[in-house]
Amino acid sequence: MEQQTFFAQDAAAPLAARLRPQTLEEIVGQRHLLGEGKVLRRLIEDDHISSMIFWGPPGVGKTTLARVIANRTKAAFIDFSAVTSGIREIRAVMEKAESNRRFGERTIVFVDEIHRFNKAQQDAFLPFVEKGSIILIGATTENPSFEVNGALLSRCKVFVLQSLKAEDLVLLLQRALTDARGFGGTRVNIEPEMLTAIAAFANGDARSALSALEMVVLNGEVDENGVTVTKETLEQCTSKKSLLYDKQGEEHYNLISALHKSMRNSDPDAAVYWLARILEAGEDPLYIARRVTRFASEDVGLADPRALEIAVAAYQACHFIGMPECTVHLTEAVVYLALAPKSNALYEAYGRAREDALSQLAEPVPLVIRNAPTKLMRELDYGKGYQYAHDAEEKLTNMQCLPDSLLGREYYRPTEQGVEGKFKARLQQIKAWKAEHAQK
Repeated sequence: MEQQTFFAQDAAAPLAARLRPQTLEEIVGQRHLLGEGKVLRRLIEDDHISSMIFWGPPGVGKTTLARVIANRTKAAFIDFSAVTSGIREIRAVMEKAESNRRFGERTIVFVDEIHRFNKAQQDAFLPFVEKGSIILIGATTENPSFEVNGALLSRCKVFVLQSLKAEDLVLLLQRALTDARGFGGTRVNIEPEMLTAIAAFANGDARSALSALEMVVLNGEVDENGVTVTKETLEQCTSKKSLLYDKQGEEHYNLISALHKSMRNSDPDAAVYWLARILEAGEDPLYIARRVTRFASEDVGLADPRALEIAVAAYQACHFIGMPECTVHLTEAVVYLALAPKSNALYEAYGRAREDALSQLAEPVPLVIRNAPTKLMRELDYGKGYQYAHDAEEKLTNMQCLPDSLLGREYYRPTEQGVEGKFKARLQQIKAWKAEHAQK
């Protein structure tokens, strides 16, 4: 635990420390919280700050935002460490904060990695938060629902900070090259696509992006024209041979297309190769997991119903673990989907249904399957003649569920691939029964 002056700077400090934002305007990203008119920005500008928890991945500005708030609200700022601060230290500082409160001085206590505090340590804050002796700002990379005591959590507003977007990081890197606190006093020659590559490599982490920029500049070629960063220097400093990859550009879509079509063509080797190309270029694994999940229903579907389960499980694993550990989970999903039987019957079914839905938007719901919660609706024959399938011996009825104009339409046309052959046989049985018991 230490009490600090605001934004103390050291010329020998790392670039990320020297460039730490000092005002709200200097913070990049988090526009959902800090944009004009957004809730957190209004609270800060109106000086209505209360205890809160910042939840988000590393390097997105949790500590920086807490310091900016303290500076903006003219409050004393105390930085706690979950590793070095025990209950005795906590209580000593809380008593000092209570004394300050009596003299009209507010105290912001910032607890980084609050999830590392045990229950007793967290409980030590509770009475002082309740009395308003302190404004507690906790930062965590873990879900506070599981890691912060319920009593303490209920007295804090949780704000979710998001990974920084590539464009946010590029802006930050550009500022580092021109700001006097960064490389503003040095002419740095670096191509714009290299800044984009560094932003992709950082994967939403501002500290990682600035550290990578500092590394490539310090290892650049120095001559009378300043410092020049080459592609080779960039590759050596990041160990990324295929780093020059624009997440918004053509190559991004080419690689995703290659992965998708390799799985569709049942080629696991090619699919894993394209997966590795994308991940090692710095792509967000959750983006890939979303595309894989889409593939599971679009190209495999009911030919193997487990495909969707595995794809969703891979997404959850990526969310829980992150890079680089989640590469093996994505590989498992990609190989499974490449080897699975293929059917696009669900994709085609929705396409046919969508076409009718858009061209016949005025089609009313048949009265028989409308809900009738009121007397008036029942008097208008809503739900009249409804047949509850569970009451039927064969769990089937001859009730009409499509509008008259669409009667007989077939949207889902199952294939014989994999398990979908069983669904096809079942559908044929259902249709045969309904034809035999059709309403006269």
